[in-house]
Amino acid sequence: MEPAALPDSPNAAVPPWLAGLNAPQREAVTTTDGPVLILAGAGTGKTRALTARLAHILFSRLAFPSQVLAVTFTNKAAREMKERTTALLGPMSEGLPWLGTFHALSAKMLRRHAGLVGLTGDFTILDTDDQLRLLKQVIAEAGIDEKRWPAKQLMSLIDRWKNRGLLPSAVPPGESHAYADGMNGGGAALYARYQERLATLNACDFGDLLLHMLAIFRAHPDVLAEYRSRFRYVMVDEYQDTNSAQHQWLKSLVNEARNIACVGDDDQSIYSWRGAEVANILAFERDFPGAKLIRLEQNYRSTPHILAAANALIAHNRGRLGKALFTTHAGGEKVAVTAVWDGPEEARLVGDEAERLAREGASLNDMAILVRAQFQTRLFEDRFIAIGLPYRIVGGFRFYERAEVRDALAYLRLVQSQDDALAFERIINVPKRGLGDKAMATLHGLARAGNLPLPRAAQLAVERGELTPAARRSVQAFLADVARWREMAASLSHVELAEVVLEESGYVAMWQAEKSTEADGRIENLKELVRAMGDYPSLTAFLEHVALVMDNDAQGDGEKITIMTLHAAKGLEFDHVFLPGWEEGVFPSQRALDEGGTAALEEERRLAYVGITRARRTAHIINAANRQVYGQWTAALPSRFIAELPDAHVSTRSTLSGGPSLWRAALAGDDPFADVGRGTGRGPGWNRAAQNAGGGFGPRAAVPKEARVSAVSLAPAPAVRRGARVFHARFGEGVVVHVDGNKLEIDFGAAGRKRVLDSFVTLAE
Repeated sequence: MEPAALPDSPNAAVPPWLAGLNAPQREAVTTTDGPVLILAGAGTGKTRALTARLAHILFSRLAFPSQVLAVTFTNKAAREMKERTTALLGPMSEGLPWLGTFHALSAKMLRRHAGLVGLTGDFTILDTDDQLRLLKQVIAEAGIDEKRWPAKQLMSLIDRWKNRGLLPSAVPPGESHAYADGMNGGGAALYARYQERLATLNACDFGDLLLHMLAIFRAHPDVLAEYRSRFRYVMVDEYQDTNSAQHQWLKSLVNEARNIACVGDDDQSIYSWRGAEVANILAFERDFPGAKLIRLEQNYRSTPHILAAANALIAHNRGRLGKALFTTHAGGEKVAVTAVWDGPEEARLVGDEAERLAREGASLNDMAILVRAQFQTRLFEDRFIAIGLPYRIVGGFRFYERAEVRDALAYLRLVQSQDDALAFERIINVPKRGLGDKAMATLHGLARAGNLPLPRAAQLAVERGELTPAARRSVQAFLADVARWREMAASLSHVELAEVVLEESGYVAMWQAEKSTEADGRIENLKELVRAMGDYPSLTAFLEHVALVMDNDAQGDGEKITIMTLHAAKGLEFDHVFLPGWEEGVFPSQRALDEGGTAALEEERRLAYVGITRARRTAHIINAANRQVYGQWTAALPSRFIAELPDAHVSTRSTLSGGPSLWRAALAGDDPFADVGRGTGRGPGWNRAAQNAGGGFGPRAAVPKEARVSAVSLAPAPAVRRGARVFHARFGEGVVVHVDGNKLEIDFGAAGRKRVLDSFVTLAE
C-alpha cells in the first residue's frame, strides 16, 4: 500500500489533523515506523495527538481501518476517538472494527476462537453477582466455611491472579495458602474448580477474556500469527494503567515491524489496587529496544504556579521517566496551603471559599473538592446542607446513602424505635442469620394478618413456633440483642452505643472478614458515622439530622460544587480545586504505606500530583491539626507532600494559634518521615510542641514553610481516678464518681450522670 502524498511545499495547506499541534505533538503523530512511547503529561493534549496519529495513518494509507488495533480503557474514550477521527477524515475512517477497550476487543477475538478453550461462541460473560454465587457453590463443595473465608475474598484473589495472567497451575504456593489456610488445596485449587464450573456453564468472567486469549496465543501459534499479520499498527491509550495480562496481550500482537505507539504518563499511574503496574510503562524501552521516547510537556490547562508546584512534588519519586510540565500562560495565583484546627473548620473554610468565588462570578460547576478517602465527604456534605450550598457526589453515593451507612443507621433506628419495620427488614439478615425467603414470608404473613409491625410479628412467630427451629433461634437471638441494646441506651452515650451495636451485631466483623480494599473503605465510613454522631446531643437529634440531609438531597439541576475522590478525578479538570485532608495517615494513606512501603508512597505522591494538576486557575491544599476519632481529638501531622512543595510557588496561612515558633518546635528532633511504613514517626520535638500548644483560634496569617506543620491537640488522659475532673467532647466537663476498669461513671452537670469509656474523655485543666 503506497502512502498518499502529503502537502510538503511551503504554500501547501496543513492537514487538519496537524493544524495547531506543537512540535512534540506533531512528532508523535508523524513518527509511524517502529515503537514509540508518547509520554504525555497532564493537560498536554494527548487525546488530540493520539487521534491525529490515527487519522494520519489512515489518510496516508499506511493501513486500512481494519488493520489498526487501537486500544482504550473505557468505552467513552473509544467513542471519543472514533468521533474525532470521523470528524477529521469523514468516510475514510469508517469501520475501525478494532477500536475499543481491552475487554471488548478480547471478547471479539474469543467469540471466534472459543472452541480452543472449551467454550462455544455464544458463551456468557458473568457479572459480579453471578461470580460470587458460583464461588460460594465452589467453596461449599470444598467443605470450607464461607463465613470465615468469604467468597468476595476469593474473588479478589482470583481477579488479581487473572490480572497477572496466571492460570491456576501457575499460582505461587504461598499465595494459594493465603486463602482458607491452604485447606483442600487452598486458593489455587478453588480457582481451578471455579474455572471448570465456568467451562461447564459455557461462561467466563471479565478476567477470562484476556486470560483465554493469552492461552490461545501460546497453544496455537497459527491464531497468533493471523492477528499479528492483520494489525499493521497497534496504538494504546493510558498505557500506565495496564496490568500484566494486558501487557502480555499487547506484546503478543505486535509483529516484526514493531509499529506500536503507547500513550501514557508514568506520573499518573494510580491504580495499582486494581492491578495496574507502572513497571509496564517504565520498561517500554526494554520491551521494545530502540523505541523512540517523545515527551509532551506543554500544558494547556493550568497556571505556571500550579505546574511548578506539581513538578517539584513529583520530582521526589525515583521510579519515573522524568518530564517537566510548562505553559506559555503567565500570571495566576500561587498554590494555597492552609492549616486549620480540625475537620469541621476545614469544611467551613471550603464552603466560605466556594461562596466567595461564586460571588465573584465563578460557577459552582467549575469547583471541585478532591478527597483521598470517601469517608472525608461527610463533613463537607453536612456543612453544605447547613449553608444551602448545592453539591454533587461523583463516582459514589452521598455519605448517608452508602449501603454500610444505611445498614448501621437501620440498627440504630431499630434500637430507638422497636416498631421500625423498614429498619428491621433491612438488617434482620445482615450479617447473614440463616433466614431465607420462606422465613421472611412467614413474618410478613403474620404482620399482615395481625396488622402488626414486622418486629412484633417476629416476636409472635418466635412465641408460636411458626418458624423452623434454626430460623426461630436466629430471630430470637436477634430480638434479644435489640432489647439488650435498648436497655444499654439508658447508661451509655449514643456514640458508645453505636460502637457496641456495630461490634456485637457482627456487622463490623462481616466487613473485616472480607479483607478487600472495598471493605476497608466501608469500615472507614462506619468509623466516620460514629464520629459524626459525636456532634449531636442524642441519637434522636442525630437521626433527625440524617433525615434532614436525605430530604435535602433532592436538589434541582442548577450549579453544584463537585465532591469526589482523587482516583475518580483523573482525566477531569476544574477552574478551582480544593484538596483537603493532607495529613499523615490520611494522605498519604497509612494503610497504603503499611501494605506497600516505598512503592505505595510513590503512588500516593502520584495521586497528589494528579490532584494538583486537575486545577486550571487555583489549587487550595488544606491540612487539619486535629482529627476526631470516636469522640476523642488526636493530633495530626501535615502530609509530607506539603513540605515537598516549592516556596516560590506556594502561599501558606494558618487559622491556628501559637504562631511560627510553635510549628518550628514541632519540626525539631527526629525526622517525622524517616520510617515510611511505621506510622507517623513523631519525634520528640513534635511531642513537646503538641503538649505545650494552647487552644483557640488565631488570626489568619502568612507563615513560612516550616509552619506547614500544625500540631495542636488534646493529650489523651492518663489513668482516671474517682473525683477527677474530665472533659467529654459532647457532654462537657464532669466529675468521675465511679471507675470500673475502663468504664467511668461521670456527673456532667446539665447533661446528668453518664457511663462512658475512659478513651472518650480527657483530664480537664
